[in-house]
Amino acid sequence: MPGTVPSSITAASLGALPEGRMRGRQRFADLIAQALSTSAVQGWSPLVLADPDFADWPLGERAVVDALHAWSARGRSLRMIAHDFKTLRERHPRFVQWRVTWSHLFEARACGAVPPGELPSALWSPAWTLERIDMAQALLVASTAPGRRVALGERLEHWWRKGSPSFPAVTLGL
Repeated sequence: MPGTVPSSITAASLGALPEGRMRGRQRFADLIAQALSTSAVQGWSPLVLADPDFADWPLGERAVVDALHAWSARGRSLRMIAHDFKTLRERHPRFVQWRVTWSHLFEARACGAVPPGELPSALWSPAWTLERIDMAQALLVASTAPGRRVALGERLEHWWRKGSPSFPAVTLGL
């Protein structure tokens, strides 16, 4: 049920999200999952997720989709920005199904004309941000600082305007 916290969200996932520089692909995936769990409890909206392809995000994990179901209350919105959504569709079928169910909360834009390496890899919320500032070295920065949130939000809005609508909930064939 939207707005309720599923049993898969543990007390540990609701603790304070870390801040500062960190390193590691698994650390990134863990923080994304923790942030989405926290967003369900704290009611963050809007959420913006950006990545060239979302290949190494934990969006297909049951706990993450449960957290998104819990987050899906009235008035919330999620934006996603990617180079393209092909890899996401292939690797994260649970998320794709969630997207179909909650399409009224969801918008996606593809920036296919832009080299994938130029797109940020980030989660933005009104309360906390996480950005991979060096994908090759898996260097991350997490912050609640207003200046960092505003700057990242502005960069993501720039990419949003450059993109075109993509990743429809259903595809119609003739």
